[in-house]
Amino acid sequence: MTDLGIVQKNTREEIRFTAETFKGHDIVNIRVWYRDDAGEMRPGKQGLAFRLDLLPAVLETLGKARKGGAA
Repeated sequence: MTDLGIVQKNTREEIRFTAETFKGHDIVNIRVWYRDDAGEMRPGKQGLAFRLDLLPAVLETLGKARKGGAA
C-alpha cells in the first residue's frame, strides 16, 4: 500500500488516499478515518475504491464540481 495523502475533513475525521493492489488489480482507495474514544485513528465504512485505470475519468468528473457543474 502506498499512502498518497490525507485531507482533514473535520476535527475528528480525515480522508485518506492510498494506492494498492487488490486481487491483482491496481486500485485507488479513498476512505474516511475517524478518531475512536481511545484517540486512535480507525478506518470507517465510508469510502470508495476503484481501478487505477479509471482515475482519469474520476478526476475529469470531479473537475466539473470545481467549474461550478455541481447540481
